[in-house]
Amino acid sequence: MTSTSDLEQLAELELQDDEDEDEDGGQRSVPLRSTPDSSHPFYDVARHGIIQVSGDDRYGRKLITFSSCCLPPSHQLDHRRLLEYLKFTLDQYVEMDYILVYFHSGLRSSNKPSLAWLREAYGEFDRKYKKNLKSLYVVHPTSFIRIVWNLFKPLIRYEVLRLNHVVVVVVVVSLRHDEKLRAAQKGGPAPSVKTPPPRPPLPTQQFGVSLQYIREKNREAPIPPVLQQTVSYLREKGLRTEGIFRRSARVQLIKDVQRLYNLGKPVNFDDYGDVHVPAVILKTFLRELPEPLLTFRLYSQVQDLLSVESSLRVSRCKHMMEELPEHNFIIAKFLLSFLHLVSQHSLVNRMSPSNLACVFGVNLVRSQRGSVSLAELNPIHLFTEILVEHFHTVFGSRCTPAQGTP
Repeated sequence: MTSTSDLEQLAELELQDDEDEDEDGGQRSVPLRSTPDSSHPFYDVARHGIIQVSGDDRYGRKLITFSSCCLPPSHQLDHRRLLEYLKFTLDQYVEMDYILVYFHSGLRSSNKPSLAWLREAYGEFDRKYKKNLKSLYVVHPTSFIRIVWNLFKPLIRYEVLRLNHVVVVVVVVSLRHDEKLRAAQKGGPAPSVKTPPPRPPLPTQQFGVSLQYIREKNREAPIPPVLQQTVSYLREKGLRTEGIFRRSARVQLIKDVQRLYNLGKPVNFDDYGDVHVPAVILKTFLRELPEPLLTFRLYSQVQDLLSVESSLRVSRCKHMMEELPEHNFIIAKFLLSFLHLVSQHSLVNRMSPSNLACVFGVNLVRSQRGSVSLAELNPIHLFTEILVEHFHTVFGSRCTPAQGTP
């Protein structure tokens, strides 16, 4: 039987082999990141961009990434602080469903944490962190990952025996690596794959099309049908549900409901027996808009909010809302009125303005480049929290045409 020390030595050799292959393979990509404010409590670690919150997946689950290529040489990073920063980041999201993505490419003997550190880290992540972890994705795996997996297998088996919740571990290989392997097997370059042209949306399409398109196809109704129906249902049956908007629903079920909406067929949420279904559908609708509800143009102003004096932030948010196109303002007022109502039941549903901001912030406003760094999340959350908590002040004075009532 191979001892732990033998496995550690084998892992070190495999990592060295991976480095040699990586040097022969050419470039490695580094994710885009923004520099956090120097007042960040973990600025010494956060500035490297190792850990990022990359928004939500299409079913409303937070995506948190760990990129090995961003790890500096070990002598430049306190790995204990890295562990504390990882826990600090996860603590903001562990009460909702989330996904971890580990990018292995770029890990080298010069920047890798010790295996003893990995064991310590694993030991510190108790059930609090595991209960809502839906998937762990390992991207660009190598032989080193297989060795480490064998090293941790006894611990992982123990957890599976003790817990009813099983984490799905998915190993992902990059498309470039796949092409490289196919080319090596066939003795030539891999054939290029042509992407078919996008199909025009259905006249009844609700997801993935603009607010203007939905309005034109729905007799100029100011509130999109998906928004009107989900808010109406949740207002009646979801206000007292603990953790509403924090839980996901079965992926296939959400796809089925989306398909019904896109085909113009009626949706009866009572048929599904789960109040989290309309909650996820609402978040999915907002997330799949080609341009966010609060527009791309507003993003830079949101990022500047932290520099505004605290006593002036509510009035600044009010001014920002009044700059929205009229249609966007009507929909935003409808939605935020409902979220304000949800927050008023926070003693029961645990969804305070701050918690709602964590869930809805990146679904309401985002940059055109798509990804959002941890440093950019703070002003987004602050902005959304103000909209929810100070709804009547922010949305009170601008006159709007007749609209749906949440």
